[in-house]
Amino acid sequence: MDVTGSCFCGNVRFAASIDPEAVVVCHCEQCQRLSGSPYRVSVLVAREDVEILSGVLREYWKMAESGAKRAQAFCETCGGPVFSRGEGEAANDWALRWGLIDQRAALPPKRQIWCEAAAPWINALEMLPGEARE
Repeated sequence: MDVTGSCFCGNVRFAASIDPEAVVVCHCEQCQRLSGSPYRVSVLVAREDVEILSGVLREYWKMAESGAKRAQAFCETCGGPVFSRGEGEAANDWALRWGLIDQRAALPPKRQIWCEAAAPWINALEMLPGEARE
């Protein structure tokens, strides 16, 4: 599936060819902290299937809970996370951030990881009262 997207401010724009089956929710503590949310949703994609069309990316390297080093790429202007990647042989394995994809409504998650770290209330969200945007 061909997708497009951008960071919050629009400076970083991209196009990618993705597999809709590769959408994953991660509940690990690091994804919670990096996203400021109870989980992070990403699309796993090969580097060669992504084209950065505009903007400047910065990278922050962190040690994953698995022990692997991961680069967190983000827009230098708004700080919006764009993707993460490994190093060495894993440098071509990108995790593109789902929230930036224009076609995200057509990309439901297909699996979850690090579920033991999930917020204890995560499965109760559908029972909360909700309101439509005005």
